[in-house]
Amino acid sequence: MSAPAQTRNRTDGIPAALVGLVAVAAGCLWALDAVHRPDLAGQAPAWFWGAIVAIWLAAWWATDRLARAVPPAPAARRMLDLLVPILFGAFLLFLWEIVTVGAGVPLVLMPPPSAIGARLVQSLPILAEDFVQTVLRAVIPGWALGSGLGIAIAVLCDRLPFLRRGLMPIGNFVSALPMIGIAPIMVMWFGFDWQSKVAVVVVMTFFPALVNTVAGLSASGALERDLMRSYAADWATTLLKLRLPAAMPFVFNALKINSTLALIGAIVAEFFGTPILGMGFRISTEVGRMSLDMVWAEIAVAAVTGSVFYGLLALAERRITFWHPSYRRR
Repeated sequence: MSAPAQTRNRTDGIPAALVGLVAVAAGCLWALDAVHRPDLAGQAPAWFWGAIVAIWLAAWWATDRLARAVPPAPAARRMLDLLVPILFGAFLLFLWEIVTVGAGVPLVLMPPPSAIGARLVQSLPILAEDFVQTVLRAVIPGWALGSGLGIAIAVLCDRLPFLRRGLMPIGNFVSALPMIGIAPIMVMWFGFDWQSKVAVVVVMTFFPALVNTVAGLSASGALERDLMRSYAADWATTLLKLRLPAAMPFVFNALKINSTLALIGAIVAEFFGTPILGMGFRISTEVGRMSLDMVWAEIAVAAVTGSVFYGLLALAERRITFWHPSYRRR
């Protein structure tokens, strides 16, 4: 077998890694049961921490073997690409639970994942109302409006050079404004409900979309533009059939950046005034009540929401810009 083929098909370590993972899972279950016993919770002895270190080293070895494996089948490679980060994240949660319970960390400083999960399940109706108020009424409309306006104005800037020269410096200036200073102004202008949060999100997402789209419209090569001119293509035809498709990687880059900016902006804006709903309102009030498990539950919902939003955009990008060299498998 040639050297490149050997590099592509590395499966020798998978059986040993799976056996190691089974042993690690058994050790984790034993440790979780032991650390919650009254004689160990908050006062775990040295031998217990030594056992945790041994489990950690075994998990490191098994995960490393899996990460180095390259199965020949594409479906197996995709499954392995998902399995490694899932195992890594699950073990971090395990260590979090063991350290906080075994060392007796106060709940007001760092609640264990089990307490956060229990609070999340108990507070599902409240979390659902906060999700609707923050994500569905503020993040999604603000992200769509800000990104859409940025892309549309970028096309106008490309067509009208004076607009590009006049607006881009202002865009850089506005991008440098502190969001924490803009949010209370938007609340004063648009009120305490979702409209002010949408305004904050629009301000935060407009200029990344504008700047990235303007850069993307210049990404097509001179040879391709000369070819379009040789076909007597006008500006609109060149824009639709050459320049916008070439700009798609830049546009999706802006959309992905804006997906996280929009969530952060909406949550922070709720700190400055909102009805008694929303992730930002809940975090600020529960911190004041020392209910850190509820704060972490809101953070978990926000993190999962942001990850799913980003992942959907990445999937759409992969479908639309499949021709881009960055997606070619080596």
